[in-house]
Amino acid sequence: MKQFLKCSAAILAVAAPAVAFAQSTGSQDFEDSIVVTGAVVNQGVGGVKIPDSPKAKVVLTQEIIERQRPGQTVNEIINLVPGVSFTNNDPWGSSGGSFTIRGFSSDRIAQILDGIPMNDSGNYAVYTNQQIDPELVESINVNLGATDVDSPTAAAVGGTVNINSLTPSDDFGALASVSYGNIAAKGAGDRPMHRVFGMIQTGDFTGHGTKAWVSASRAYNEASFANYGKVDKAQYNGKIYQEIGSNGDFISLAAHYNVNRNNFGGSPGSAAAFSGDKSARFYDVGGAGAPCVLPTPVAGVADQLPSGYCGSQWERRYNPSNTGIQRMSTRLTLTDKLIFSADAAYSTTKANGGGGVAAYESFYYQNGQAYTGYFGGSAYFGNDLNGDGELGVDANGNGRVDPTESDRTAIVNPSQTNTRRWVAIANLAYEFDANNRLRLSYSFDRARHRQTGEAALLDHNGEPLDVFPVNDPLTDSVGNILQKRDRKSYATLNQVAGEYRGMFVDERLIVNLGVRAPFFKRELNQNCFTTAANGNVNCVASGDVAAYALANPAFAAPQQRVYKYDKLLPNVGAIFKITPEVSVAGSYAANISVPGTDTLYNSIFLPATNAASKPVAETSDSFDLALRYQNNIVQAAVTGWYAKYKNRIASAYSFECDCSIDTNLGGVKKYGIDANVSVRPMDGLLVYAFGSWIESEIGADVQTGANSFAATKGNRERSAPGYLWGGRIQGTLGPVDLGAQIKRTGSRWLNDINTFKVAGYTVVDLDLRYNLKDMGLDKAFFQLNVSNLFDKFYIGSFSGGLTTASSTNVNFGAPRAISGSLVIGF
Repeated sequence: MKQFLKCSAAILAVAAPAVAFAQSTGSQDFEDSIVVTGAVVNQGVGGVKIPDSPKAKVVLTQEIIERQRPGQTVNEIINLVPGVSFTNNDPWGSSGGSFTIRGFSSDRIAQILDGIPMNDSGNYAVYTNQQIDPELVESINVNLGATDVDSPTAAAVGGTVNINSLTPSDDFGALASVSYGNIAAKGAGDRPMHRVFGMIQTGDFTGHGTKAWVSASRAYNEASFANYGKVDKAQYNGKIYQEIGSNGDFISLAAHYNVNRNNFGGSPGSAAAFSGDKSARFYDVGGAGAPCVLPTPVAGVADQLPSGYCGSQWERRYNPSNTGIQRMSTRLTLTDKLIFSADAAYSTTKANGGGGVAAYESFYYQNGQAYTGYFGGSAYFGNDLNGDGELGVDANGNGRVDPTESDRTAIVNPSQTNTRRWVAIANLAYEFDANNRLRLSYSFDRARHRQTGEAALLDHNGEPLDVFPVNDPLTDSVGNILQKRDRKSYATLNQVAGEYRGMFVDERLIVNLGVRAPFFKRELNQNCFTTAANGNVNCVASGDVAAYALANPAFAAPQQRVYKYDKLLPNVGAIFKITPEVSVAGSYAANISVPGTDTLYNSIFLPATNAASKPVAETSDSFDLALRYQNNIVQAAVTGWYAKYKNRIASAYSFECDCSIDTNLGGVKKYGIDANVSVRPMDGLLVYAFGSWIESEIGADVQTGANSFAATKGNRERSAPGYLWGGRIQGTLGPVDLGAQIKRTGSRWLNDINTFKVAGYTVVDLDLRYNLKDMGLDKAFFQLNVSNLFDKFYIGSFSGGLTTASSTNVNFGAPRAISGSLVIGF
């Protein structure tokens, strides 16, 4: 029988180093420096590893990663980790989804690539469709609790997903992959997916340890449910690695660039209307739908747009993004006892989300003063946009065209974000002796966010002329660019930390004592008038701004504000080896989550003298206690955890203001149990099982007004499943490898007042690989992947809230899909 599992690293003849369990280069080196005698923790079982760390961690390696569908997001892959719940918006991994760990949403989870944070620096969200191609992932380390002490994160209290990219191979090689798939569900019709991927390994091309790889991929698929929409994704990656000496020192430079062009989709109905009837899944876009034609403007009339006009449908909204990150990592031995390590990155984001809306060609009038800009959520251009030679008709005969007489023109008007971000992490580690080590860390993170709302015209068929209106924005008659939002902010973190690790009791006891001191600064520049506490704004492009402010004293005028947050956070833990195979581990960490920029901008509505104008940070104390068993046949762990929160902040997206709305739930308790076991009873067979029980309790009713409260006391938090369980079995017979995995996700509440429960669901996936060695292709195979084998129809992701009604739209879970991939390496 063949050796159990052949990983893609072997296909490429990659000599992979030991799996990195930690986040930054300094954290990895610090953890790897002390290994408990007799522990077999680096081998793992069938691609599942349980590091013997004080914190609860699970590592998935290429042995499992490569068995998942090529192109799949890493967040779907880690659905095999206890405590993790991910709902994919399509079967292919290119449309995003909803992600939690231990019931914490993605804005409370740090997603890390080679030590560098990938979360949005403003709202801390994780965009799962923008992650690195899975063929390039050496391992994924899921930390189910607090982060490492040097992590530059503003909100990771729910866990960390650390993605470690491949180290370049010593030998020349290449890998090519071609995939085709389709949705295989009744009523789906033809909804194809195409993907190609290629990578070249240079090997050592200088003879002095200099090696590199470069890769590119392209993926395309039709919308999963509607008869309109697509996803078009391209990604480019590269990494160069230079060995320095023979003691593990190195310097590495890497780059990642991802381009997404995708429509919104998957939201045809409400939570209350969901009946589980599969015939309702695949639908035609309503209203003017597709194809469609915008009405032709006519001179001499006030041109209007009919209800549901071409271009206004949800499915016509685009969510384009261009994201890039350049990374550097190094480790340098300064003396035989002193090691310096550093990670640095520069990242850029150009992205938006939004669709067609109707704009007024007329001016906006107040107290006889004419303005252009955005008022009450509508654009007033004072400009002939449709080319009929007029703004409308002066039916009132007052010498001007008022909004009721105005031409209405269809425009695309998304919310644009441009981000520039700099990150640096430096560590100095000193080894007193073989059993005692100390490190000092400094972390820096600064992001510039430019958030605007430019508009562009739609083509006659309702398609935007440019999905990035910022490239050539519409203006009023004198050249002022109209913005539906106009703000700039800087998010800065300076953090110092220290950590001690030591071994005692004949190397059976490891103690970890750490503390970090983050200093957060948020500088906000709001260039519009804030009209409500939910962040709604009016933006004046032209007209007497002073007169407008005088006429609207209830609005907060454009202004600047600065917010600062800091806290001393201990982070301690220990491991005790009862036997070489059995250990117990425990950890405690204090955490802080700083309010996101949307929340801070919303607070500008209140005067700076009002104490409520400074949103408070979320703080928490979390505890883990684990029992582990590890050898080369079995890896198993059971972990109990408890977390207590003060000012628990829960975020939800609001279409009304196109921003995130935070709710302070006050005191919240969360606790549960995670367990997993991976067994290799014989060569060629793997059995893996996992499960989690998750509980949360809101401590009091949440105040919603001067004398009103939402009934939340004793309730569970929204979106968090009560339990999760699943498993995987995989075997090899001759040239064939067959795997099957199952995941059960328990029910979730739509809101924090617990009035509507979203039913749980079970999904089964299959993967089959035929190795082509017998055909003379030693490093090639054909792989078939079937997701959602029994075509379970369920509610996947949704945007819940404090009192969200069941009439809110939800996203369906991905339907059954089949893909075939041919992978050839040499």
